[in-house]
Amino acid sequence: MSIFAVVIFLFLGSVEGFSTKSQPCTYSKDKYCKPALFTALFSTVSFLLGAITSLVSGFLGMKIATYANARTTLEARKGVGKAFITAFRSGAVMGFLLASSGLVVLYITINVFKLYYGDDWEGLFESITGYGLGGSSMALFGRVGGGIYTKAADVGADLVGKVERNIPEDDPRNPAVIADNVGDNVGDIAGMGSDLFGSYAESSCAALVVASISSFGINHDFTGMCYPLLVSSVGIIVCLITTLFATDFFEVKAVKEIEPALKKQLIISTVLMTVGIAVISWLALPAKFTIFNFGTQKDVSNWGLFFCVAIGLWAGLIIGFVTEYYTSNAYSPVQDVADSCRTGAATNVIFGLALGYKSVIIPIFAIAVSIYVSFSIAAMYGIAVAALGMLSTIATGLAIDAYGPISDNAGGIAEMAGMSHRIRERTDALDAAGNTTAAIGKGFAIGSAALVSLALFGAFVSRAGVKVVDVLSPKVFIGLIVGAMLPYWFSAMTMKSVGSAALKMVEEVRRQFNTIPGLMEGTAKPDYATCVKISTDASIKEMIPPGALVMLTPLIVGTLFGVETLSGVLAGALVSGVQIAISASNTGGAWDNAKKYIEAGASEHARTLGPKGSDCHKAAVIGDTIGDPLKDTSGPSLNILIKLMAVESLVFAPFFATHGGLLFKYL
Repeated sequence: MSIFAVVIFLFLGSVEGFSTKSQPCTYSKDKYCKPALFTALFSTVSFLLGAITSLVSGFLGMKIATYANARTTLEARKGVGKAFITAFRSGAVMGFLLASSGLVVLYITINVFKLYYGDDWEGLFESITGYGLGGSSMALFGRVGGGIYTKAADVGADLVGKVERNIPEDDPRNPAVIADNVGDNVGDIAGMGSDLFGSYAESSCAALVVASISSFGINHDFTGMCYPLLVSSVGIIVCLITTLFATDFFEVKAVKEIEPALKKQLIISTVLMTVGIAVISWLALPAKFTIFNFGTQKDVSNWGLFFCVAIGLWAGLIIGFVTEYYTSNAYSPVQDVADSCRTGAATNVIFGLALGYKSVIIPIFAIAVSIYVSFSIAAMYGIAVAALGMLSTIATGLAIDAYGPISDNAGGIAEMAGMSHRIRERTDALDAAGNTTAAIGKGFAIGSAALVSLALFGAFVSRAGVKVVDVLSPKVFIGLIVGAMLPYWFSAMTMKSVGSAALKMVEEVRRQFNTIPGLMEGTAKPDYATCVKISTDASIKEMIPPGALVMLTPLIVGTLFGVETLSGVLAGALVSGVQIAISASNTGGAWDNAKKYIEAGASEHARTLGPKGSDCHKAAVIGDTIGDPLKDTSGPSLNILIKLMAVESLVFAPFFATHGGLLFKYL
């Protein structure tokens, strides 16, 4: 963090050669704006604020989850309904914590910076973009590091424990079991939380930057300017009402009510939010205003912006439900994958990959439609508020997402504490629902990342003074093709990191089983600490190369090749990254639930595929193990790659516009 803060200050300070004189504004040359040196300083401060907020919310989320998981196990003695309420409420704490802390820090920052900037709103909101960069750069490490941590442990525990030694999942005899349970919190709670926080901070920043050079900023209409923040604050109130539906208005009494209760959360929050947006658009916005659109001002009405936010909100719901259809074992896609395990692991892998590729179709159409409609109505600002619409119910989304790892760990605790079979069945039922909702959460995160990075891309192109991005110009085209390659390079790094860390883990677990006498009989304790250390060291060491790839690419491309090539790189990475992210997440989720479908044996079809330990089940476990790094490491980290490169380019845009493109200048 501190190194990158210095880089931001030096790069942005050098735009006007560190002078402290006022400069003509970027967009209205007749006015004078605050010096670039101070904008550099304030960008650095907002970067640090964003990063710290992201870290603190991840830390608190993990703290809450570790308190909650044992309580959930204890509540499961009373019945599945009580356990559900405990797990769900603790997830909700995390959701509201993130949504509200992100909002309040951003709002306070804007008001404090305003004391210095006064009427220079253009400079003010340019320096606020650092907040999004801070949030997202920490999310990168949370997601990649957390993903490597959790999957190294998970793959190691599964391969040796379940496949070689035939002991159940979360068995205390397995040395990797503690690392596996800790990993759920690191990857799914700290990673997911900081990821959605990053999206949220960036879409707010993208909207604010565009608004500051539209009529809101020119006429100094602070209420209109804060429209993105108002949307989010209405979202918090709506989510508060929505959570009561799961815990207070309707009690969950039976296992089969769990998943519908979680899905109702999404639908209720979306419907209420649509009403909330209509009210806030009518109250906060003037009837007619103009939005900056690549050098011209476009006339927009307040109901137009309502449509933009609402279409983002509903597109998010569609993506969520399509993801659910492809990853829940209640529907035919996952059942087909489970069925293909009859003939071994190879057919399981083929079916799983096909399912992942197929699951990309509808989400992409949903994203495409929302981009076209919102851009037609309100240019780039429309896309930014559509992304905010998708994220406006973030508190509910995170609640049903954090619920997953909490109930997963509750099951682990029940197994390790040797509690009765009945309790383990209840926690498994909670966990199975949590798996699907986690996939829905990832769908949301990827969909919003696509919209956010497009909005940031628009803000970057405006700020860097690129009039048109011409695909036929060689400068742009080489950027496009290299940008499209980056998600593959990034995925290769993260997958290989998981593989090599898992290899170390497997060797360590085997070593303990072979050398510690009485371990299999349960008379001796395994050495859990060594396995935790392997995961921790691997995640910290292995997240540096992929992190560096994402952080350095925009700096190198912008400095050496200039803004046109960089705009190509951003577009290429966005287009290819979204596809890989969706397919990787859904493939992994489908394999996981196909395995659970066979294990649960709830239907006639599932029982024909055999009990745990049958050949069919072993093939499913192999598929699940391959899917682990896909769904929890490379898939979800890709949306950070897309967003982070875009927001970083936006923050450094003044530098690239004045000093960038060294190679083309001198060639």
